[in-house]
Amino acid sequence: MFAKPFRVKSNTVIKGSDRRKLKADLCAAFPSLSADELSELLPNKEELNVVKIYAHKGEAVTVYVLHKNPLFFELEKRLYPTVYVLWRCPALLPVFRTWPPVLQKLVGGADLMLPGVVVPSCGLPEVNRGDVCAVALVRNRSPVAVGKAAVSTSEMHNLGMKGRGVCVLHTYMDYLWAFGDKSGPPSLPDSAESEEQGLSGDECDVSEKEEEEEVEKRVEEQPSSGETVADTACCGLEELKLAELEENKCEISNEKEEENQDDQKTPQEVMDALLLQCFLHALKTKVKKSELPLLTSTFLRIHMFSCCPNGMQLDIKKSSYKKLSKFLQVMQQQHNLVRVKALTKGVESIVEVDWKNPAIPEETAVEPTVVQECGEGEVAYHPPEITALYSVTARLEPLFSDAHKRKGATMHPAEVRSIVTEYVKKNELVDENNKNYVTINPTLCDCLLEKSEYQEVESLKWDDLFARTLGRMQECYQVIFPGRAPITKKGHIEPIDISVASRGSNKKVTLVKNLEVYGLDPGVVATALQRRVQASTVLQPIPGAKDKVLVQIQGNQIHQTGNLLLDHYQIPRKYIQGLDKAPKSGKKK
Repeated sequence: MFAKPFRVKSNTVIKGSDRRKLKADLCAAFPSLSADELSELLPNKEELNVVKIYAHKGEAVTVYVLHKNPLFFELEKRLYPTVYVLWRCPALLPVFRTWPPVLQKLVGGADLMLPGVVVPSCGLPEVNRGDVCAVALVRNRSPVAVGKAAVSTSEMHNLGMKGRGVCVLHTYMDYLWAFGDKSGPPSLPDSAESEEQGLSGDECDVSEKEEEEEVEKRVEEQPSSGETVADTACCGLEELKLAELEENKCEISNEKEEENQDDQKTPQEVMDALLLQCFLHALKTKVKKSELPLLTSTFLRIHMFSCCPNGMQLDIKKSSYKKLSKFLQVMQQQHNLVRVKALTKGVESIVEVDWKNPAIPEETAVEPTVVQECGEGEVAYHPPEITALYSVTARLEPLFSDAHKRKGATMHPAEVRSIVTEYVKKNELVDENNKNYVTINPTLCDCLLEKSEYQEVESLKWDDLFARTLGRMQECYQVIFPGRAPITKKGHIEPIDISVASRGSNKKVTLVKNLEVYGLDPGVVATALQRRVQASTVLQPIPGAKDKVLVQIQGNQIHQTGNLLLDHYQIPRKYIQGLDKAPKSGKKK
């Protein structure tokens, strides 16, 4: 779950009542946790933070953090300890042991498979399906992973120790562990295990080495969980296509034969296959759990259209379903992929998605709309590097003369601070009684003080000195496009302006200006927006601005325009103006 970076939604200090409730929930969830251990883990006088995050797949998780270390996390109203807690209380959960080579697979997001579980002489711990359990390595009782038992202990034996054993949620060295102090697991040798090894002698060591080599070989040969899911997902996708299109056709490896086979399909069958392909890809890569419930119209316009491969056009009316509602009904009733419900009269929304369904591919070759938005022959866009600079003015020229900086010379703020610091030290202007202050000499007086301050101000703080220096310099900016010479101009760079205007009676249009400043072609941006929102776009000249045009899109499309500029073109948010005017969800404007 935390194999990839997560997004922090909020970070607040826990209330007293919530702290008491958390302790009660922990006592109920972990009966083996004594009152003293609980008080040691969650001291009453220490500040405890509640961090709400979204995992990379959209799951909402609540993390409880003490001294910058995550202690517990709550998922679907169930509490789980982190490795930081288990290192202090290694007996808190039932522990399964595995070999060190398996840890790399677990950190990469794989689950613990039963062939990699080491069965001790005392037997496996007794667990039921869904019980919280931990995973440790041989010769060290410090757990390195936390998860849920995929099957009970009796089922593990009945299955011959084959299949999935523990569904891993959190591991040592994942991003939740990195959210803390990144300390390593302590060395906690198992006394029973060491005694066993001492009795067996050298023969035991030899057999153990052989078994470890065998497990390591098996781990290397065995595909990871992600690969397994991808393989089964591809099979599910193939089965869906066969069920929807033609049951009597088999997979052909030769590309030319596949093209000939596609040519024999009717346009309706081709559109059915494309519709299914975009639907599955959108569920896997676009829709997040936090977005649900999601309007079906929004799902089609924003997610499915953006998953259409380059050179193809998705048109439901040309498919056998004719309507999106009928297609989603088939996906719900026959394949249980989604659950659609009319939350308001006549308006349907997707309220649930079964991401574990094998029909949803783990990896797919469908190209997202980032490729589609680049026209044929268009060079890939790279955002410019924008740097704030300061230029020396005539008034400040005496201050920078020792550094050989004349009027009009541009510098970074750090360089300005360095030159001013060097000037102060060279002229011995640091106040002897208080080194936080700088004595004002005639040069600094003429450059930085107002006339009314000449007789009153005798010294300045360092921060005030730097602020006054930068405040009296000419602000500039430098733009560097890849493969081009730097462009330096005075003033502030104009942000990309997104606004909404009214046309006619009650029609609204979105206007986008200043794209040329960032090296963007307004025509290409207009085409990309037209494909995203399925609305008409027009280029219009800006009165009084030479060689500049604005893009006009039908409707209030601020949200989609912002997503295009931020996600696809990678323009920093601070250079985009008007994103706050986007319509809020659930409200029409």
